[in-house]
Amino acid sequence: MRGHRRPPHYRRDLLVTSQPVAAPDKLDAAVLKIAGVVVLGAIMSILDVTVVSVALPTFQTVFDASYARVAWTMTGYTLALATVIPLTGWAADRFGTKRLYMTALVFFTLGSGLCATADSIGELISYRVLQGLGGGMLMPLGMTIMTRAAGPQRIGRLMAVLGIPMLLGPIGGPILGGWLIDIASWHWIFLINLPIGAVALLYAWRALAKDAPEPSESFDFIGMLMLSPGLALFLYGVSSLPEAGTFSATKVWLPMVAGALLVVAFVLYSFKPKHPLLDLRLLRDRNLTVASITMAVFVVAFMGAGLLFPSYFLQVRGESTLHAGLLMAPQGIGAMVTMPIAGTLADRIPVGRTVPFAIVLMAAGFFTFTQVGTDTSYVLLCGSLFVMGLGMGGTMMPIMTSALKTLTNQEVARGSTLLNIVQQIAGSIGSATMSVILTSDLNDSPAIPGVVDPQTGAPVTEAGLAIAAQQNPALTQQFPVEPSVLQRGLEFVADAFASTFWVGFVLMLLTLVPAYFLPRRRQVAHLNDDARSGEAAPTPVVLH
Repeated sequence: MRGHRRPPHYRRDLLVTSQPVAAPDKLDAAVLKIAGVVVLGAIMSILDVTVVSVALPTFQTVFDASYARVAWTMTGYTLALATVIPLTGWAADRFGTKRLYMTALVFFTLGSGLCATADSIGELISYRVLQGLGGGMLMPLGMTIMTRAAGPQRIGRLMAVLGIPMLLGPIGGPILGGWLIDIASWHWIFLINLPIGAVALLYAWRALAKDAPEPSESFDFIGMLMLSPGLALFLYGVSSLPEAGTFSATKVWLPMVAGALLVVAFVLYSFKPKHPLLDLRLLRDRNLTVASITMAVFVVAFMGAGLLFPSYFLQVRGESTLHAGLLMAPQGIGAMVTMPIAGTLADRIPVGRTVPFAIVLMAAGFFTFTQVGTDTSYVLLCGSLFVMGLGMGGTMMPIMTSALKTLTNQEVARGSTLLNIVQQIAGSIGSATMSVILTSDLNDSPAIPGVVDPQTGAPVTEAGLAIAAQQNPALTQQFPVEPSVLQRGLEFVADAFASTFWVGFVLMLLTLVPAYFLPRRRQVAHLNDDARSGEAAPTPVVLH
């Protein structure tokens, strides 16, 4: 409409001005109301990962399955997340964020209820996939909803609010899971989601603004047929490594190669359509690219080794699931201290000046776990977890802030989708890599002469019997051996954990390389650029 004078009421009707409206520095009640919806959904999604992590030994006993097999209860969830996340950006524009968010809550809650009814490990894995279809949309949708609601000047603060579930996950998840398993049964780690899901649905229906989606861009079916199956196949191959123990196994290399080829084909194709399923053109934004690389390396190190911390307390120290959860609490408490501070600083100080210091704290705490033994002081270990938490609180949210801050309103949904895919892939690779290293080390444990497993006929190793005896002391009567054999096996297991943590420690130090390139000068926010150009941005969650 160039050259045509618009009537005075035109701009008021569209709520678009030629100059950006200054947003208040503090998060007002309207934004916090919306934040409550997002945080509640994110808590459900993140808690479910950490709750299940302490339940894996229980699943082994209940379903009489190997650790590699029960680990698929987490892997299947992750695969579903990776498959559905690429669809989220398009679906949010097509159907509206409120409608899609409530649909995701329904899938997640329904999957939780079905998980509690599982009679076999196969059923449980299948239901966890259904859960992941909903959980995969909750975080990217939540980031989109809150970023649009708060405005460009408050991204750091809103990321600190969104970080609440990331605090409650490490603190509450293991404790809640251990407590429910100890006082009731494993079923309740899933049943607990039913009332929370019902409350979240009602809250979302009341708090989020009514959707008014504009005519959506065409859906990239070709891209979907390459990217979603490609990610699923690649992650399936990676996640099969712990069970297979070698890259040469067909179930490992075949899906990995097929998945990688599909992903490469998608990357080459994605620059052709106007609206690709995953907009890799966003990587032209230097801040988004550097932040994505930094986050990928960080998540491989932290998520990969971090999932093994409860296993150390359970398998080496013989703690109950509840005690293992309580011992993990200092990490979340440390993050609780620094995350609000980091969120405020991210709006004022370039993240390149703060994140490297947080990563050094993470590495310092990590180093203690490279020295763990069978009797390492809990004071030292809990203190190290607290220091790691301090570092985590100053790392994750500032990196996300840096990535999204220079995107326009129209790019936020696609940018958050890209970040979540990077995070999920890195987390899967990290957990699979650490599991392979740990499993490989444990398999080198010497066999106990003359002792075999009555069910499989396989020789029983010193490490295997030591781990089993920690969870079930009655096994020492079924397999009578000298106490020195069990002690030797326990020391072998502790050394295997320490070797695995060394890998995580080195990867954490490597995170400093991409972190060096994070912005060291103040970034100019572009979230209002759509408004400045006179274009209507995608319908945000408006404040009433």
